[in-house]
Amino acid sequence: MSPVLRDVISGSVGGTHFEYALPAGDGPFSLIILLHGWTGDEKSMWVFASRMPRNCILLAPRGLFVSMMGGYSWFPDDAGSWPDIDDFIPAFNLLHNLMEAEFLRDNWDGQTISLVGFSQGAALAYGFSVQPTSRIKSIAGLSGFVPNGILKFVYSKPLSGIPLFVTHGMRDKIVPIERGRNGVSVLQELGAIVTYCEDDSGHRLSPTCFKGLQKFFQPD
Repeated sequence: MSPVLRDVISGSVGGTHFEYALPAGDGPFSLIILLHGWTGDEKSMWVFASRMPRNCILLAPRGLFVSMMGGYSWFPDDAGSWPDIDDFIPAFNLLHNLMEAEFLRDNWDGQTISLVGFSQGAALAYGFSVQPTSRIKSIAGLSGFVPNGILKFVYSKPLSGIPLFVTHGMRDKIVPIERGRNGVSVLQELGAIVTYCEDDSGHRLSPTCFKGLQKFFQPD
């Protein structure tokens, strides 16, 4: 079932825009952060809201960098198509700052965080989740890739026991299927428990993987 949400509200932290929605009722609630892909913005990820669980805060920030193709990005365009994990450091800092936002203080439980990232947003989610203070409970990486350099964290197994839902389309021309498949192996090396949905689609979620996303977050 879809979560019962109040109206989507706009806000900003340090000049970065975001949108969020609170469940009806009294908190505290868990937090799900929705991370858009290249050329997206804070409005792009609400298509997934109906697949998220009840009684959670949904928070969708805008990328920090203006893309030359329009919209926004989580790292500068000059970093290339396949960024290093350090290219996301400004975005990591933004996520930490968002967690201190005033609207969360009386609503978030302060502990439970899930990330849902599409394409480049999935790479940001993976990179953020291996940081020592990330506090991530679960991750959905949709049509994404792992950032270069993430395996330097492999010895500490930072994703140990964390469930991940990963999707990829076999006809994806933006992020080739080989990167998606290799990413699953890397995430497993980092300790994650990966549920993988691959389907005959392009750079998007197939109906099968959409259903899988909902089952991942709403198993009952």
